[in-house]
Amino acid sequence: MSEASAATRRESIAARLASLSAKVAADASMLRRGRWLNATCQLDIGDTTWLLRIVDGRVAEVRSGPFVTPSADFAISGEAAVWRRFLARDPPPGDHDLFAFLKRNEVRVTGDLHPLMSHLLYWKALFAHLREEAR
Repeated sequence: MSEASAATRRESIAARLASLSAKVAADASMLRRGRWLNATCQLDIGDTTWLLRIVDGRVAEVRSGPFVTPSADFAISGEAAVWRRFLARDPPPGDHDLFAFLKRNEVRVTGDLHPLMSHLLYWKALFAHLREEAR
């Protein structure tokens, strides 16, 4: 993969993450589901790290690394190619859910899993908002 292609993909993810706050704010069911959720999630997408801070179900902050000592409740880590498959507009069967990748050891989830598991539908909807827009 060329360096320009990798940079374009990072910019695509950055743009999606930047628009996440507005998408979540416009989604009433997500705000209802996440009204008690206060957590920070670390996303490791290849060699790029992102921190998503959720306050009362709203995306309060999205920051890109590198970080010296990132502080997050839990982290979801996977290669960039895995994330590209997961975030595709219409992922093939088995690539539509992070837990399928977890089962196949293509992603790792570490840290305190309580905020993830107790608000699982919220997180699934949040990641669905990151998928490519239909053209």
